[in-house]
Formats: sequence, structure tokens, C-alpha cells
Amino acid sequence: MGDFTHIDENGQVRMVDVTEKKITLRTASALAVIKMNPDTFDKIYKGHIKKGNVLETARIAGIMGAKKTSELIPMCHLINITHAKIDFFPDFQKKLIKIIASISVSAQTGVEMEALCAVSVAALTIYDMCKSSDREIIITEMCLLEKKGGKSGEFIRSS
Repeated sequence: MGDFTHIDENGQVRMVDVTEKKITLRTASALAVIKMNPDTFDKIYKGHIKKGNVLETARIAGIMGAKKTSELIPMCHLINITHAKIDFFPDFQKKLIKIIASISVSAQTGVEMEALCAVSVAALTIYDMCKSSDREIIITEMCLLEKKGGKSGEFIRSS
């Protein structure tokens, strides 16, 4: 059991001890893509979704999701996020929206899960606000784009 970071020598689950780690600037960004039918996409960008401003609501939800990550993911450390940003990149040809979250912190552990949680919650919020007009919405391509800082260094997705 000694090779597992979240399991102790008795096989019991634990949170990784970061007490001795240095506090460093750590950043992460993640992506989610949400695809929908053309009518729904157009309604979002024309402001015709009955529940209100879809993207601004999703932006707030994504930031809240990043802040609540430790409450949702077991063994995830509670950290004091210092910056959270959610951006939307529409593809008017393919009728999809790319969601990118960028998260920063000065801490002993990284913010990859916070970035992933942020794009997940933002995408789910878009789904929730649009589901009455489109039940075929697909959330896809959720992934970590990059992370910087900490002992493991830098990661940048190659594709």
C-alpha cells in the first residue's frame, strides 16, 4: 500500500499531507466543450433563452464551482483561490461553445481540480438553462489544458 498517495499503510483513505510543501504560485486552466442544436446556440447569443443571460450565469456558476471543489471531490484540499476566470469561445459554424477556466493560487497544492470543476459547473449551468429547448446538448472534451507551479512543474497539453 506504500505506493498510493491517498491510502495509508493500513489501507485507510487519507488526504495527502502537504504540510512540508512550499507555498508557491500555482495556476491551472481547463477546457470543456458544449455542443447544441443551432436554434439553441442562436438563442443564447441573441439573448432569447427564457431563464436569462446564459453565459454570465454560467460564468458565475463556474467561479462558484472552483471555490467549492474541496466540498465536492474527496481528498481535495481546501485552498484559498486568489483568481478565477471563465471565458467562452463560441464556434458559430459548429454551434458549440468552448469554456476555459483559469485558476490561480499561492498555496502548497495545485488548482487542477478547481479548474476542471469550474468548466464542469459552467457547462452544466448552460445545459440547465437551455434544457427546455434542447435535450440533446452534449458536454464533451473536458480536460486539463495546463498547470504550472509546484514540485511536478509545468504541464501543457500537446493536442
